[in-house]
Amino acid sequence: MTVEVSLPYDKDYVTQFSQGLNEPDWMKKLRLNALEKSETLPLPKPDKTNISSWNFTEFTHQVEGEKIDDLEKLPDEIQDFLDKEKEQKNLVIQRNHTVAYATVDEQLKEQGVIFTDMATAVKEHTELVEKYYMTDAVHVDEHRLTALHAALMNGGIFLYVPKNVVIEDPVQVIFWQEDPRASLINHVLVVAEENSAVTYVENYISHNKEEKTSANLVTEVFAQAGAKVSFGAVDNFEAGTTVYANRRGVAERDATIEWALGQMNEGNTVSENITHLLGDNSNGDAKTVAIGRGDQKQNFTTNITHFGKASDGYILQHGVMKDKASAIFNGIGKIEHGATKSNAEQESRVLMLSKDARGDANPILLIDEDDVTAGHAASVGRVDPVQLYYLMSRGISRFEAERLIIHGFLAPVVKQLPVEAVKRQLTQVIERKVY
Repeated sequence: MTVEVSLPYDKDYVTQFSQGLNEPDWMKKLRLNALEKSETLPLPKPDKTNISSWNFTEFTHQVEGEKIDDLEKLPDEIQDFLDKEKEQKNLVIQRNHTVAYATVDEQLKEQGVIFTDMATAVKEHTELVEKYYMTDAVHVDEHRLTALHAALMNGGIFLYVPKNVVIEDPVQVIFWQEDPRASLINHVLVVAEENSAVTYVENYISHNKEEKTSANLVTEVFAQAGAKVSFGAVDNFEAGTTVYANRRGVAERDATIEWALGQMNEGNTVSENITHLLGDNSNGDAKTVAIGRGDQKQNFTTNITHFGKASDGYILQHGVMKDKASAIFNGIGKIEHGATKSNAEQESRVLMLSKDARGDANPILLIDEDDVTAGHAASVGRVDPVQLYYLMSRGISRFEAERLIIHGFLAPVVKQLPVEAVKRQLTQVIERKVY
């Protein structure tokens, strides 16, 4: 069944959608409140990027997907994300807006780990979800896109790791936008209790080169005292999908949140990655790699804000632009008053492969405390002729030399992805996009 919707969405539609999912009253009320706010809130205003004409509202809101009983029957581009050398113990595949495949290690279940789709979590773990869902990390009323997300959320994942539980193998989710008009309004909620640890990896893929739709993605990561969350993602939406991605983390005392994000979308993209280091000795590490081509426009903002003493934040952003593509990379390190002994470091670099490509790297340090360290580096330019000459002098062709330089330029992020199959797939996407 498919239901075509267009703004303004009315209360009857949202009410019926919520009731159809058998959601508790608090979620229905949150949706209706968000719908009302979306009518008056403005769009976000990313730096130097006008998104007022971008498509965030034309899509198909409900599209079912067929169940998957055999992973071998998946298309090759989906199977590429899977590590075939290991048993798939913790894997969820969302096909359009349906959970098509799901498996969770029984041992983890016995330890109290919850790894399920958001619709199930809202019903079966409602108090736990309500405690964190759009309360402290992302708020409904920030702007029109967060309000629309809250009103129309139609997919996502809930991952809960109890106190002292360490999940050794990565937990993986594949979001497959199979229908070319299907919207993905996904909410990912990761909660790691005290002294727990988990590696979460998600992959987005679509096929809509011509059909127009949008993705409105919100992620909230909570790392409690002493916890460690490693979050890896490869976004690979086709040109027909306009993407808004908002990934945020909150780290308490001695906690660590690591981000490794591969932004490989073909369509216009605005992405926020914000980490709040609330606790003393907390750590945030945010790495992003992006490629733009055609006439694509992208805006990436990475922000690590220090509240706790002796907190450590590191931002690394590398982008490659070709054809007439343009991208803005904002890196923001903010040390609040009282966050003494903290360290904020960042590096943003953009490599342009054609004369019409545009890249803008903006390092920003906002320091409200004296006893801290901070630093930044930024560069925008073309392939280094010295490096090119060195490789060609060793008998390597110009094409192959340039290829090696680009892969080396992007490697600091690519090598951080924790699943080998995903790392290989990202390398293949980079190869395809650049050449």
